[in-house]
Amino acid sequence: MASKLSPSLLRTAARPACRAQRLHISHARAFTAGSPRRSADLAVHRNTPNNNPDIPFKFNAKNEAVIAEILKRYPPQYKKAAVMPLLDLGQRQHGFTSISVMNEVARVLEMPPSRVYEVASFYTMYNRSPVGKYHVQVCTTTPCQLGGCGSDKIVNAIKDHLGIKQGETTADGLFTFIEVECLGACVNAPMIQINDDYYEDLTPETTKQLLTALKEAATAADPSKVKVPTPGPLSGRQTCENSAGPTNLTEEPWGIEKTRPDL
Repeated sequence: MASKLSPSLLRTAARPACRAQRLHISHARAFTAGSPRRSADLAVHRNTPNNNPDIPFKFNAKNEAVIAEILKRYPPQYKKAAVMPLLDLGQRQHGFTSISVMNEVARVLEMPPSRVYEVASFYTMYNRSPVGKYHVQVCTTTPCQLGGCGSDKIVNAIKDHLGIKQGETTADGLFTFIEVECLGACVNAPMIQINDDYYEDLTPETTKQLLTALKEAATAADPSKVKVPTPGPLSGRQTCENSAGPTNLTEEPWGIEKTRPDL
């Protein structure tokens, strides 16, 4: 009888140990070479003197008219779908998406404030803390790392010229500098976005010239007299055409309408 029970008892005793081993393995942290994000800035709001619920915010008359037009696109019971364009309007009016802006959007759209907070904390285009007059966003994704002179040189040029690091704002409040992921202008890499404008085909020299011109325009008595580079490629090409000129489709393509001249 003992000999019949022994294998069963051994198997039963071994199962908890195996399960414990598997549990330990499944909860082991995966190895990563990347630096961990130790900040809760994206998910947490902490009151500050310039960002707290006691600071009043209301949309101005111009934006109220824009909101009325936006809300016409949605059935009344689904007007909360307009949360993103209204957050953008609030950010443009106030300068950043403060807690007061979010609360006002929630009031206008008759939705719980927490739902607005979820959207504003998920999308990185909403700046939940103040930024400078010029928000300099440098793409450092692979195409910009490899294209042209490479985005590393652009980043270093900005740091040297402005005297700030990523995530900081200059003392005069003119420039905020951050790194971002792909902005979709890969063929004209390296590039940066400043506010709503793209500047492409950059070099360290043209980047510094651009920043200098923007500062002069912001501080000049008559900004119209300051020549600021036009958004787009700063290399002389118009869009994303080959800088060496056309390399294909240089003549009428062969087709039904075109035949060999000897036939």
